[in-house]
Amino acid sequence: MTLWATILIGSAIVAATKFIGFVLPARFTENPRVQHISDAVTVALLAALVVIQTAGAGSAIVIDARLIAVAVAGFLLWKRVPFIVVILVAAAVAAAIRLLGWMN
Repeated sequence: MTLWATILIGSAIVAATKFIGFVLPARFTENPRVQHISDAVTVALLAALVVIQTAGAGSAIVIDARLIAVAVAGFLLWKRVPFIVVILVAAAVAAAIRLLGWMN
């Protein structure tokens, strides 16, 4: 299967899932369990995307300054630091690590 076939099949599945969400009765989607699962899946997919974009380079796993900067950002978010501060501190950490030549 080619890359484009995979993308088209995945897109069709996503579109069908979204359509099913529109035609389901409200009593299914307003269930607290369904909402909790939906929230958890959203967070898990976003976390997976962040990890793949941070540690991935093609088909290899790369441990460099980005990974430490994301870990610092995660810690600061956990401590409820304002988002702009999180971004600035994480960028500064990555820049400092690269400047010092610890992880290129």
